[in-house]
Amino acid sequence: MCLTSSVSSRAATQFRRIAGFTLIELLVVIAIIALLVGILLPSLASARNEARATQCSAGVRSIAQGVLAYANDYRVLPASYLYQQPGSTPGQWRLSDQKFGGSPAGYLHWSYVLFQTGQSQISDDAFRCPSLPRGGAPRTNPGSNPLDWEGGQVNDLGGTAGSATPTDAQVPRIAYAANDAVMPRNKFDPSLPERKNRWVRLAEVDQTATGGGRTILATEWVYFNNWRSLVAGGEDNTIKSHRSIVPFLGFSSGSDPYNESVTGNPAIPRYAYPATSRIAAADEIGESMISSNQSQLNAVGRHHPGGSGTFGGTANFVFLDGSVSRLNVVETIEKRMWGERYFGVTGPNLVNPTQVIN
Repeated sequence: MCLTSSVSSRAATQFRRIAGFTLIELLVVIAIIALLVGILLPSLASARNEARATQCSAGVRSIAQGVLAYANDYRVLPASYLYQQPGSTPGQWRLSDQKFGGSPAGYLHWSYVLFQTGQSQISDDAFRCPSLPRGGAPRTNPGSNPLDWEGGQVNDLGGTAGSATPTDAQVPRIAYAANDAVMPRNKFDPSLPERKNRWVRLAEVDQTATGGGRTILATEWVYFNNWRSLVAGGEDNTIKSHRSIVPFLGFSSGSDPYNESVTGNPAIPRYAYPATSRIAAADEIGESMISSNQSQLNAVGRHHPGGSGTFGGTANFVFLDGSVSRLNVVETIEKRMWGERYFGVTGPNLVNPTQVIN
């Protein structure tokens, strides 16, 4: 009896020792799990960022198809925006309002034009990029729904969240900006002195000697601090999401293309690409990139993987041939992808084929 009891006791003790983990064994297991998590998390984050960039690429490609369908039907590319006609229904405009001075009725944006003219079956979601906060920038004049406003935003009339007047005819959130050289702003009134905007025919861009179909049509906005990157600066604190991006500088006017002289030999280039030294480094991105006197190309996004350590990541660029490439903004300057003419303005509009402005 005593021998059997002793053997059973030793067996039970041995079983308990085999069935449990020591503290050291448990700590080793936890350390291994933590190591695996540390290895896998960056890979998972990278895969997620790549997936978001791909989704944004698909969105901007579908948008470009709508723009190109519009251009094929109307023989011109849409304007990046127009001033809406005061007192009319949304989307209405008249030529006499298209001059300097602003619009009390808000903006008619190219995103709305696609829906208005039936050229696109895409949804509002196509204009958003999941890599950007809330999918993109709010309208300059968001309207009566406070949820459409950004924190601290004011509209053109100084109104705050929920101010109904004015309201832009534009998708609620926009991640993309047009190339002003081919989708110009609204200064079309013939009475304007000096330079003004002009409608751009798709065929004239396609037939340029070096630009061709690989001329940029649109790209993604850069983000900073509740979209303060798109605030014009100075006394104007509105978020200028309705604008297009001016890619060139004038030899005499710098970042203001409308002040470039229209007199003299039209064969002499009046515009040039900015030197890469004018592009803000990744850690210099801040407020008012849209009105940077160095270059408005500082308003181009850097939020996707790739790029360089100095100038940050990449953005999606869609071209007039419908193709999409993910590039850093500096690459687009070096490869002269914004075009060889400033098509969207009247007067001499050649871009110097070799010289840049430092």
